Amino acid sequence: MSVLRNTLTQSSWTFGSRILGFARDLVILAKLGAGPVADAFFTALMFPNLFRRVFAEGAFAQAFVPAYARTMEAEGEEAARKLAEETLRGLLAVTVGLVIVAQVAMPWIMLLLHGGYRNDPVHFPLAILLTQITMPYLAFMALAALLSGVLNSAGRFGMSAGAPTLLNLCLLAAAFMGSDNYAVAQSLAIAVTVAGALQVALLWYGVSRQKVRLSIGLPKITPGVKRVAALAIPGTIAASGMQINIVVSQALASFEAGAKSWLYSADRLYQLPLGLVGVAVGLAILPRLARAARASDEGDSRDIMDNGIGLAMALTVPAAAALMAAPFLFVDSFFTRGDFTSDDAALTAQALFHFGWGVPAFVLIKVLAPGFFAREDTRTPMNFSLISVVVNTVLGAGLFFFLKSQGVYGFPGLAIATSTAAWINVILLFATLKRRDWYNPGPELLKRLVSVILASSALGALLWYLASISGQISEVALDSKFVGAIVISLAGAAAYLVFAVLFGAIRLSDMKGALRR
Repeated sequence: MSVLRNTLTQSSWTFGSRILGFARDLVILAKLGAGPVADAFFTALMFPNLFRRVFAEGAFAQAFVPAYARTMEAEGEEAARKLAEETLRGLLAVTVGLVIVAQVAMPWIMLLLHGGYRNDPVHFPLAILLTQITMPYLAFMALAALLSGVLNSAGRFGMSAGAPTLLNLCLLAAAFMGSDNYAVAQSLAIAVTVAGALQVALLWYGVSRQKVRLSIGLPKITPGVKRVAALAIPGTIAASGMQINIVVSQALASFEAGAKSWLYSADRLYQLPLGLVGVAVGLAILPRLARAARASDEGDSRDIMDNGIGLAMALTVPAAAALMAAPFLFVDSFFTRGDFTSDDAALTAQALFHFGWGVPAFVLIKVLAPGFFAREDTRTPMNFSLISVVVNTVLGAGLFFFLKSQGVYGFPGLAIATSTAAWINVILLFATLKRRDWYNPGPELLKRLVSVILASSALGALLWYLASISGQISEVALDSKFVGAIVISLAGAAAYLVFAVLFGAIRLSDMKGALRR
């Protein structure tokens, strides 16, 4: 199977999953609105989102897949199967243990994650119950990540890329069950755990078809498991920094009714470029960087990083410009329906604006970290990730309570803190790569970044104008705000392509070369 086919398979399923996820969120927000019940459910959804992003998109696979592939090359299929089985057993023991502890300790955990509702006799217990229902997804997601790694090592990408769509399908179905929003929230929580079980069942079937027979039993700490854990633990912490920052922000947001729902809605929009661009580029350049590092080819390493950063910024900076230029247009057009009102959209837009200028940093972290992973240094990104968590916590709490003391909403301060912490992480990663002579950007990259900023600024100005006349555009677009926003988005995408070519941010030859690779 060719690299192009693998990439297209992964990207197609990822894009499809994101579209389904977007539809899922439209329905959930319409059913739950923005309020205490929605805040309770989004608290319960924090853990599934955290572990999905950490295990499925984080460093666990980056540690396991190379170890599995090396073992297969050096010792054969049976040794690789044994490593997978030993890792699976250890992973299952750890995650099941965490789930059991969390189930018992959930009332106390909720004091940290949902403390603003601690005196609410209805909605605080609801958050505890919903999170207890969703917690088993942690164990299922860990197993799914390992099984996906086995399939990917065998060149099978379709099933592992398609499995996450089961979560979106289950949640979409569950959103229509229940007579009121309390019943809907419980149906949604049950659907999360059911989806996790279905994902594992599907991937287990896929692994069995590859004639890799795994079994569940008592864990053993073998040298192979130790090797995977030594790379995976710090690497996973490094990949978790942004997700931990989101959890911290959500915990602080519980002290403001509705804030969790507004932050979650903003999260769904700004996560789209991160998932489609940052993760994809980071995974694409890692193996090439590893080969260059083993060959001590610094020139090739620099070219790979330059190309990765240039491509990521050419696709991400315009997304940031769009989110900052017209945040209310996108939120109101896509999410306002049912119990989610235009007032909720206006408040969500405040958070989305501040997340917008952090989007390039969120993506750059995914692109710069492979510069360390390729040299088997997962501890340095972990340390910087932990620093960003401290910055986000201190700055977020300070801004949140300061703004509330001024008589205004405090949750925009949480978005400001998250974006600031991400940029500090980027600065630390880049400065360390440069100091160690692992990466020094070439002059062509600097010229390209200037071109990207100019093209994105032009796009932002255009979208700001189109947002100001969005009412007239909607009138001729089937009298629908949703259709009007789609028209404006397509017009912006076409305009950016023109601006990018004019300013030199994107060259057609580069796009063809990237596609061939």
